[in-house]
Amino acid sequence: MIGRCSYRAAPYSLGRLLRQNARKFAATFGLLAATGCVTPGQNDAFYDNTISIDALRPEVIRSAKSYKIEAHYQKLQDYLLVRGLLRKDGGGVDTPFSTEDLVQNFVRIAFFDEYDTNGGLQAVNNKASPLRRWDGPIRMSIEFGDTVSAQIRKDDLPRIKAYAKRLERVSRKRINLTNRHANYHVLVLNEDDRRQIGPRLLDMIPGASDGLIRTVENLPKTTLCLVLALSEAQSTGGYTKAVAIIRAEHPDLLRWSCVHEEVAQGLGLANDSAAARQSIFNDDEEFALLTSHDEFLLRMLYDPRLKTGMSAQQALPIVRRIAAELTGGT
Repeated sequence: MIGRCSYRAAPYSLGRLLRQNARKFAATFGLLAATGCVTPGQNDAFYDNTISIDALRPEVIRSAKSYKIEAHYQKLQDYLLVRGLLRKDGGGVDTPFSTEDLVQNFVRIAFFDEYDTNGGLQAVNNKASPLRRWDGPIRMSIEFGDTVSAQIRKDDLPRIKAYAKRLERVSRKRINLTNRHANYHVLVLNEDDRRQIGPRLLDMIPGASDGLIRTVENLPKTTLCLVLALSEAQSTGGYTKAVAIIRAEHPDLLRWSCVHEEVAQGLGLANDSAAARQSIFNDDEEFALLTSHDEFLLRMLYDPRLKTGMSAQQALPIVRRIAAELTGGT
């Protein structure tokens, strides 16, 4: 299998600016061929449209390290908020964008990768990539780690379900919420849960490499969240599996911003662009939640006039037409 890894890195360390332009890395990585997978579209009659998770079941006691990380992320969120970042308004008159802005942002975000994970993270300097998205059905599950609190389960489950439906509405790509035979897994985990996620990750991605598992289990504190989106090696680039990792230690807004960004990126918008504004697919943390600009990007990504596997050069004339239709040509 082949795919992309997009993950969001904290742009600041407390007390000094750190890696301001490294909000997320988008990567292409190789995996062993999957075995025992459910083929997209196979037995669709057995996929239900609801998720039955006991959001109130007692959690396992968390470690002191997890609580320490939680305190760190609370300080990070406070730091960003006091600087007017993590906006929740979805964009406004102070963040205008033109048709050409939308075209260029789509090309940068949908057709380029930043990092390769073969043998560890390696910069590939915005390596060109074909258009990748889901061609088959998306069956999304939502799971919580054993140490995640009952309150977070109660709060996040309905919010993530509602957000998935918003993405479906915006992209016009069907997203079924299910707890059986999922191919898009959203995992909300504390540090203790994630460091033991290897066996579960192998269940979700049969054939996952040891390197990939180590990457997920040993995420540095600067990595806020992560999504892996995978396609079959011989395919045109259509995704067949995805796993989003959300840190439960994050305070509410930071955690919710991770859900917004990573789950959307797992649909095919894998890169970041410093020029994209108003957007969550940017390095500056200005916006916490999906914007109207980002909704246009998702609409463009799943427009039937574009084909999975297209190069940026092949797609550009079509992208220009779609963008003009969405913005009215302004």
